[in-house]
Amino acid sequence: MLAYIVRRLLLIIPTILGIMLVSFLVIQFAPGGPVEQAIAQLTGADVSTSDRLNRGGSEIYRQNNPSSSGLDASTSRYRGAQGLDPQIIKDLEKQFGFDKPAHERFLLLIWNYARFDFGRSYFHDARVLDLIIQKMPVSISLGLWLTLLTYLISIPLGIAKAVRDGSRFDAWTSAIVIIGYAIPAFMFAIFLIIVFAGGSLNLPWGLSSAFPLRGLTSPNWSELSLFGKITDYFWHLTLPILSMLLGSFATMTLLTKNSFLDEIRKQYVTTARMKGLSERRVLYGHVFRNAMLIIIAGFPGAFISAFFSGSLLIEQIFSLDGLGLLGFEAVEKRNYPVVFATLYIFSLMGLIVNLISDLTYTWVDPRIDFESREV
Repeated sequence: MLAYIVRRLLLIIPTILGIMLVSFLVIQFAPGGPVEQAIAQLTGADVSTSDRLNRGGSEIYRQNNPSSSGLDASTSRYRGAQGLDPQIIKDLEKQFGFDKPAHERFLLLIWNYARFDFGRSYFHDARVLDLIIQKMPVSISLGLWLTLLTYLISIPLGIAKAVRDGSRFDAWTSAIVIIGYAIPAFMFAIFLIIVFAGGSLNLPWGLSSAFPLRGLTSPNWSELSLFGKITDYFWHLTLPILSMLLGSFATMTLLTKNSFLDEIRKQYVTTARMKGLSERRVLYGHVFRNAMLIIIAGFPGAFISAFFSGSLLIEQIFSLDGLGLLGFEAVEKRNYPVVFATLYIFSLMGLIVNLISDLTYTWVDPRIDFESREV
């Protein structure tokens, strides 16, 4: 087992390198980078660039060219840069770290990331690692409660469907689960906002404005009592969690059902029944442990999936200041330090969680031995 763990840990290195290399190459050909945005701002072609980029580009422009007249007409690899002093372009490239060849920038990026030095954000005037740590509590809240509720719903429902396989209950619950899985989370989130968060529908008892539209806490949260803080937290969390929960338990429910059906049809279950054991004793005393193997082992992966990827659009819709919103804004603004840092951290944690999931199998069922497999 130790040799297996060492091999898996060593495989993380080339996997991470491959992920970062492919992403880095894609970025090199993606238009609209920070230098292009600064050039567009200087030439008046774009007024939507962030304040920090405006200040940085404008300051370089004023220092190197006090008068806008008499600019050298020069060719440049940046679209819209004609007419700008080449020195301004060089200063912009240096400011955003594009003054080195691509291979040097990639090697420097890998060296820094190996030491968990992610640099500073282009637009937040803060270290990237500090930004990620600052946004993490919101995403952890969403991922934790989503995973917990998914398991609390999916496991009992999956067991009930397995016991009543082929019945009307199994048929209509399957229809509900599949329909819920087919509805995109962001569409359901918009529906919930229209109905329960200030929408135009006139529902009774004030339900049309029963829930807040943005944030995870109220502005006066610090002034509330302990019970008030807990109530306010779950009040804000209700709609985002419901939006994500609709389609999240479909896979887990069907997986639980199929896992229990496979175990129920095995010979040892028939033998237990022939010995006179009650159906409840057979189900929870013999079937449950074996059927739950794949469910328990998948818990770390399910949490990481909900934590990192499931909340991106939901955080955007409900204005929740978490990792999903941070990553979305970073991609939109070409904030490459944040983009690469989040990609690196998410990929690394995903690979480690996959290893933990495999090791969980051996913890739940000691009969599993990865070393016995042929490599």
